[in-house]
Amino acid sequence: MRIGSYHLKNKLIVAPMAGVTDRPFRVLCKQMGAGMAVSEMVASNSLLYGSEKTKRRANHQGEVEPVSVQIVGADTKMLVQAAKYNVDHGAQIIDINMGCPAKKICNVMAGSALLKNEALVAVLVEAVVGAVNVPVTLKIRTGWDKENRNAIRIAKIAEAAGIQAIAIHGRTRACAYTGDAEYDTIAAVKSCVNIPVIANGDIDSPEKAKYVLDYTGADAVMIGRAAQGRPWIFREIDYFLKTGTHLPEPETAEIHRVLLAHVRELYDFYGEQTGLRVARKHISWYTKGLAGSAQFRHGMNQLESIGEQLAAVNDFFVEQVQRGTRLHYIERLAA
Repeated sequence: MRIGSYHLKNKLIVAPMAGVTDRPFRVLCKQMGAGMAVSEMVASNSLLYGSEKTKRRANHQGEVEPVSVQIVGADTKMLVQAAKYNVDHGAQIIDINMGCPAKKICNVMAGSALLKNEALVAVLVEAVVGAVNVPVTLKIRTGWDKENRNAIRIAKIAEAAGIQAIAIHGRTRACAYTGDAEYDTIAAVKSCVNIPVIANGDIDSPEKAKYVLDYTGADAVMIGRAAQGRPWIFREIDYFLKTGTHLPEPETAEIHRVLLAHVRELYDFYGEQTGLRVARKHISWYTKGLAGSAQFRHGMNQLESIGEQLAAVNDFFVEQVQRGTRLHYIERLAA
């Protein structure tokens, strides 16, 4: 899998997720086997560039190449400014978001709302490609509703404008995240363009990744929600694609180690107060389905210091070992 001059080590990419794919999460997923990770989207509003949030999102220190940053917007000038800003701050690939179905994004005619305006899509992608000297990629959905699936036309526009790869979520804007992803449209796009196509949507196991790659002919798969609290899914899929066999599930002790390392990175990245709050959702994802986790997560949300949070995590995993919880963990993955 190649994007511009960057040759990815495999066919596995971390999907951009708002509030999730920060630098600590991207670094972790790459360590766990992902070939690339796309940042959470950065708004193209230039007034945000002085905010602490924007500065954090432009912090790529220690991140393994290639560094891919997603931008979102519907104003040509602002989108170009956002692309240049992020390249100046270390982005090696710029990804344009035309797939987000969130109302606050679509209400300003950005994200997947742009799929309704193919002429504007052409203007935006041509402007960004022409403004930066790094590869530009595009993330879209299959269309804005089931009666208007125009991913093929959008993909051809993107390819003609110089887009280097296109990721397609197998749902329309109207579907949001409901129902099952469909892959026929992704396969149709793959057959019509010569740039790499990345399949996204409902890929949550090694078997599903292989099925989607085989069915669509896609060059890679993009994994989002299935990696939340389970970053080792990338090594599991990579191993399965190479060997046809499964890696053993992680031991409880490894889950504990990965979680602790992750939350400590969050504390360092965000600072104590914000890091504490961001860590809560990740702790919830890591522990979901484990014995006693519902009560644990409720108590976790009441804690107000790093010391308390770490102590609670350690106590919870000591209990898991005492209960022999590995069996429970395997059962929750199979559910």
